Amino acid sequence: MPTTFTMVGGEGPNSYQQHSTHQGALLEASKEKINEAISTKLGIDFTSGLISIADFGCSTGPNTFAAVQTVIDAVEHKYQKDIEFQVFFNDSSNNDFNTLFRTLPPARRYFATGVPGSFFGRVLPKNSFHVGVASFALHFVSKIPKGVRERHSPVWNKDIHCTGFSKEVANLYLDQYKIDVGSFLNARAQELVSGGLLLFLGHCLPNGVQMSETVNGMMIDITGFALNEIAKKGLIDQEKLDAFKLPVYLAHADELKRIIENNKCFRTEVFEKISHSKEEYQIDSDYLTVAFKVTVGGSVASYFGEDVMEKTYEIVKEKTQELLPQIANAKPGMQYLIVLRKT
Repeated sequence: MPTTFTMVGGEGPNSYQQHSTHQGALLEASKEKINEAISTKLGIDFTSGLISIADFGCSTGPNTFAAVQTVIDAVEHKYQKDIEFQVFFNDSSNNDFNTLFRTLPPARRYFATGVPGSFFGRVLPKNSFHVGVASFALHFVSKIPKGVRERHSPVWNKDIHCTGFSKEVANLYLDQYKIDVGSFLNARAQELVSGGLLLFLGHCLPNGVQMSETVNGMMIDITGFALNEIAKKGLIDQEKLDAFKLPVYLAHADELKRIIENNKCFRTEVFEKISHSKEEYQIDSDYLTVAFKVTVGGSVASYFGEDVMEKTYEIVKEKTQELLPQIANAKPGMQYLIVLRKT
């Protein structure tokens, strides 16, 4: 099973590019703190007049372009000198790089390079970038834990994701997550120059809240329900569905903090919850269906095909409408800004 979690590409009405305002709102709300962090914490020594920026898990835009521009503006404001910028756009090789580069801002002030490859390992040369960004990317795992996909395993997870799973399954996902975040940080520690910064934007779980209690968990469970309805109609094989798991783990805030602290490659400069008007999903069946179709739907399509994905989200829309009262009472998640500095 492929574990690449790729957003739905293209520029059409059901693409990630057209439906990523929820993710972009966090960047907008974090701008002031990002500017402050770059102004006070970025401590690089560059003599060539070139600064390199890397976005890990860039997807197709427009959020990656906004993040890059935010960093460029802050760096220019800090150094007040003529600087050239190189931007590395990194994502898996299945990412829609054609759309990414076709929609690059025409008035951009940087040289753009595509870097396909898994960010769980090295993708750039040593000491090659000064500021890195990872937006809504730090909740993926590189593989599904052993045994979770096998129906006859004692740790088989019958759902498509770890929303309401057993403690044993939760621990397996957490163990894999620790390995993968550690690998991500170790790779960036080699690629980032001394005094450079990593900026993480994304979502995790507040301590004490389970994913099944949040909108994210509820919508993924609805997707699982829809896939089971498709299987009952004989359109997909039930055994194949039983093995389908999303390569995602939403950590609790304290779990994520400990993983970063234990890594010891970076100093944590900022770890803050960011509250803003758009941090929670709009409680509307059309909006929620499309929002999860352009994200989770990419994995459904890569495993079962486009036709099954379309049929799945027709059922998702109906079920979401039915469960709107429960979804409206979901517990809030947590959006964060994390700033790490390489010492």
